Amino acid sequence: MSINWYPGHMARTRRLMAEDLKNIDLVCELLDARIPRASRNPELRRLCEHKRRLVVLNRCDQAEERENRLWGEYLRARGEQVLLADSRKGGFLNAFTQQARVCCADLIERAEAKGQTPRIRVMVAGIPNVGKSSFINRLLGRRSAVAEDRPGVTRARQWFSLPGGFDLMDTPGLLWPKIENDAMGYLLAFTGTIRDEVLDQEDLACHLIAVLGETAPQALEARYGIDVAPCETTYDALQALAKKRGFLLGRGEVDTARMARVLLDEFRDGKLGRISLETPPRRL
Repeated sequence: MSINWYPGHMARTRRLMAEDLKNIDLVCELLDARIPRASRNPELRRLCEHKRRLVVLNRCDQAEERENRLWGEYLRARGEQVLLADSRKGGFLNAFTQQARVCCADLIERAEAKGQTPRIRVMVAGIPNVGKSSFINRLLGRRSAVAEDRPGVTRARQWFSLPGGFDLMDTPGLLWPKIENDAMGYLLAFTGTIRDEVLDQEDLACHLIAVLGETAPQALEARYGIDVAPCETTYDALQALAKKRGFLLGRGEVDTARMARVLLDEFRDGKLGRISLETPPRRL
């Protein structure tokens, strides 16, 4: 299955973003901590090449702690400012403001030298469904930005004021026009970046089973109480999981379509445990 999703509004988003960047002081780029490499949009990196940037490893609560630490070390060694964020729980407001001030220290210093109160304009950007709106809501301490657990909800720019001299712009999720790497496409689909309606859910679930067999072999057994390792194929494993859950259609058939949806939803919701699907390169 070739995985690509680039609806028309994303081309418009890219054009508007390029225009908005002229008036932005800091780009806060959210990555999914479970797939930091796959969730980093090369288009966004090119657009923001000459801007101050803060990289946020969002959903760090759903990724393995060790991998969070290793990814933080890897990115910092490459000169990036990095913040780990759990947008469900919050509690990272002080860390965000401190690191944002470090990124914009020159702007703050110039404003204060003129006797002005500095205001930092921050663009919060990233791929669809990476949690931008939830991240902003946690910073604000209230539900202001529209947030849902599916891609493509935010379609227009929204501005919010944050105490401490920050103005935050929430932006629509942006993908790149063609995902060349199939493995990367599947990682993005696993985490809900691409609309489920354009994907074969059973195929996607079978690939997730294969990837979990390599990265977190204990996760399926711990969640569903069945060892799928002896299954000859991933579809056999999907059938075994469906049978274990009691998803039956009658006449001895099992509802693999329903099991596929449940597996993907529970992985995305963190019910399979803390799982990292990518590890940082060993060399810079």
